[in-house]
Amino acid sequence: MSEHLKVSILDIIHKLKHSCEIPNIVEAIAFEKIITEAAAKAGIEVTEAELQEEGDKFRLEKKLATAKDTWAWLDKHHLSIKDFEKLVHNSLISKKLANHLFAPQVEKFFYETRLNYEAAVTYEVTFENRDLALELFYALEEGEITFPEIARTYIQEPELRRAYGYQGVQYRKDFRPEIAAVVFASSPPGIIKPVATPKLVHLIWVEEVIKSELNDELREKITSELFTSWLQKQVRLINISTQLDNNEEKPADELLKQT
Repeated sequence: MSEHLKVSILDIIHKLKHSCEIPNIVEAIAFEKIITEAAAKAGIEVTEAELQEEGDKFRLEKKLATAKDTWAWLDKHHLSIKDFEKLVHNSLISKKLANHLFAPQVEKFFYETRLNYEAAVTYEVTFENRDLALELFYALEEGEITFPEIARTYIQEPELRRAYGYQGVQYRKDFRPEIAAVVFASSPPGIIKPVATPKLVHLIWVEEVIKSELNDELREKITSELFTSWLQKQVRLINISTQLDNNEEKPADELLKQT
């Protein structure tokens, strides 16, 4: 193989098509156009100071501590400094439009759906055999075994086994309804009786139940969710056409006419 490999724009487009990523990219482009048009209609603008602050946040998130780091990142992603400024500008416009449209609705939406934003910290081991799950549940209650011992014995996936089946912090809507009903009615910390779902039986240790609170983080999350839902609705209301030619599928004589 030669030391130099040339990748063209056409190669990139073909790869995107073959990896079935084009619909996602088209949707992202549509989102950007919708945001730009809606922001202009709403009179939303950004100042130089806001752009500088947003750019600093972006570099911090990407761990671009120095100018050299930033230039290397831009080069890796084939971006010019103007591209970077546009990227930051679009991000800021998107946030400002989201707040403009939905920040006033967040509190009402939260109180109407606050149960969805309750969260729980859980550990879980799943079984196909309900009798085994019940046997281990009663053994736990009697102090004959610990949950970490169960996890080490019955979890097959290495990383999950090392974490004793830790599921992290999950919102109520992240659980199956039959599991959520039991988890959020429990008195943690402690084990709950095995819950059967269509395929598995779940043995769950509930570490903590976190009541919903409308703090700054949740406000931002709800605003983002409402904004994304709005964007998806806007996309469904419009007809998107693309200009991607499937040249490889055209007859040879037609291709020759284009050369």
